[in-house]
Amino acid sequence: MDNPSTRVTDDPDLSLEHLRIELARIDILIQRQVRRWRLAGQDPADSFRGLYVSEAETDGLLARPLAASWGQTVALEPGEEQAFHQAETRTLQQVETVVETARNQGQTPRLLRLMAAFGLDHFELDAFLICLTPTLDLRYERLYGYLQDDVTRKRPTINLILDLLGLTGSDRLLQLSHFADNAPLFRSRLLERGPESGADNQPLLSHTLNVDQAIVVWLLGRYQPHGDLGPQAKLLKPRWNEADALLAADVWPELEQALGANARPAIIFHGPDRMSQEAAARLVAARANRMLLVVNLAAVISSDVSPAAALRLALRDARLTGAIPCLLGWDACLATEENETPSPELLAELCLYPDLVIGVGEKSWQARGIDRERTLYRFEFPVPAYAHRLALWRHCLKSGRNDIEVERDDLKALAGQFALTTGQIRDAVATARDMATQRDETVTTPDLLAAARAHSNPRLAALARKIVPRYSWLDIILPADQLALLREIVATVRGRPLVLDEWGVGRKLASSAGVTVLFAGDPGTGKTMAAEILAGELGLDLFKIDLSTVVSKYIGETEKNLERIFSEAQSSNAILFFDEADAIFGKRSEVKDAHDRYANIEISYLLQRMEAYDGVTILATNLRANLDEAFTRRLQFAVDFPFPEPEDRLRIWQTLFPPDVPRTADLDFKFLARRFKLAGGNIRNIIVSAAYLAAADGKRVTMNHLLHGTRRELQKMGRLVGEEDFQAH
Repeated sequence: MDNPSTRVTDDPDLSLEHLRIELARIDILIQRQVRRWRLAGQDPADSFRGLYVSEAETDGLLARPLAASWGQTVALEPGEEQAFHQAETRTLQQVETVVETARNQGQTPRLLRLMAAFGLDHFELDAFLICLTPTLDLRYERLYGYLQDDVTRKRPTINLILDLLGLTGSDRLLQLSHFADNAPLFRSRLLERGPESGADNQPLLSHTLNVDQAIVVWLLGRYQPHGDLGPQAKLLKPRWNEADALLAADVWPELEQALGANARPAIIFHGPDRMSQEAAARLVAARANRMLLVVNLAAVISSDVSPAAALRLALRDARLTGAIPCLLGWDACLATEENETPSPELLAELCLYPDLVIGVGEKSWQARGIDRERTLYRFEFPVPAYAHRLALWRHCLKSGRNDIEVERDDLKALAGQFALTTGQIRDAVATARDMATQRDETVTTPDLLAAARAHSNPRLAALARKIVPRYSWLDIILPADQLALLREIVATVRGRPLVLDEWGVGRKLASSAGVTVLFAGDPGTGKTMAAEILAGELGLDLFKIDLSTVVSKYIGETEKNLERIFSEAQSSNAILFFDEADAIFGKRSEVKDAHDRYANIEISYLLQRMEAYDGVTILATNLRANLDEAFTRRLQFAVDFPFPEPEDRLRIWQTLFPPDVPRTADLDFKFLARRFKLAGGNIRNIIVSAAYLAAADGKRVTMNHLLHGTRRELQKMGRLVGEEDFQAH
């Protein structure tokens, strides 16, 4: 990216020569005015001049006509007047010569470009030049102090400008309109005016004027943003490149068509993929062979600059440089209403801008509140589709310090399972490189999976509990049919890109890419473990939401809580695991009162959001009988977790007992599995309890430790415990 003060391609010598001659013409006006002041009796040798009012001065003030200066009360000698006129004529001829030379070279001096860009007339140009002189030569500060009868006034006032330009009477008064807030010089902040420091409510004529320093720098051959824009404005010279063409591939054909139909359209980009939006803006500038001025409006506005001032400055600098303005962070210009839209003032600024302009934001909005003839061309930049993501992953893996080699199937899994924006894909690859470099190894697929998870939306963690998967297929004990169902879920998630995108099933037969699953079974039968296995197998984050904490007794609050969760989850690429679904799902009964009606609304709303969510949603319930057929029919998978039979309980005991835990040789898992009807969660608790007992006792887990842990678990469950149950033989 170019530095903000990048030199613009033109001939600076011609522009500076033209500026020098124009300032020489202003110098002649100043010389003439100084001569008149001397003839009027204003003695520069009087060290107290400006600090008191003499009687003679009072008489002169009374005799002076309305809207006239000291210098205009006297006439120059004919020879002097002719000499000044001839000098002014020579400078005008020199100006014409330089302009003609520039025209022959296909150029326009910067001062004339400034005049044309902002519609300045000759009076406004002269007023601007009078204010410009002290910024280039400090001697003018003392001259202006003399001509304003106040050595502390080093900058010109509006009154001095009118004096120097020789205006009197009604002509002088009519020119005051050029100094109004909405006049070209001030609307675009070429000049900034204000009362003297410490003085309020001063007349307009007393206001001092300053040239914006950014304008001065530009006239001297470089671009420097206004202080309010600062580092948030960058001037670029984009060139067509394959990388940008790839990033904007989905929208470019339609965008190019709009550019062909209208040479200066107002273009609105919206959507979450900002990196592709910026790439498209660069392509637009490259196609037009023009500079691109990128301004982050959101950052400028956040620094206490009003949206209107930020937009005007950005458009001003674009006119100044002849660049296409690319206004990032356009969302900051939207009104904070339910139907967000720019204020009529901002919308008018955008629509009245006479050149091509690009607004870049995330939110979609409609133009309201003004009469307009200008067409707004809108282009959406959603999260890239699977095929585009696959191409972006390939591109990012091949760019950078070293190429990263990834198996074809692993690359497809990355593109298919993580709906990331272009910027997130770029950042994920960089993070994976960091991980591998820290280990002094090459990048692996697990690095890319971890990085993709890290760069998905992290804010979901504030609404749900993240679970780190600990289990694999070897850890779960289920009948063959249930295991096959779980593997089918994995295959479905992995196969979505092929089926929905490449085969086209998603165009007509599937409303979303979401996968909805029901886990039903008694507590401890493996529902949470199965969710962890799915997450680990797919390389996705798992977030657990307890529905009992989401449901509210207040009407409408449950839907709001669910909406927050799904909104954050939409860009998280995570599996949502809703536990304790019984809190919201019961058999939908007849509507007898308002509570029944709103309970059914809550259920319908959750079903709707699940179906719209593009990720994986798992609902866990202890009582499947509570779910009606209308609900289960809308789910893609329903997995029952049966209570384990003796042979399954034996496998659970053997699988869950850690191999590193010291134990005696007489542990009888067969007896425990046959005698005690327990689910996997209870068995896990017993093993943990026995391990702590062994640590405090004989340092090895014995059968007595396991039996004691079993007794405590049964008591906790409220089941009767008889001593005969604990006799092994």
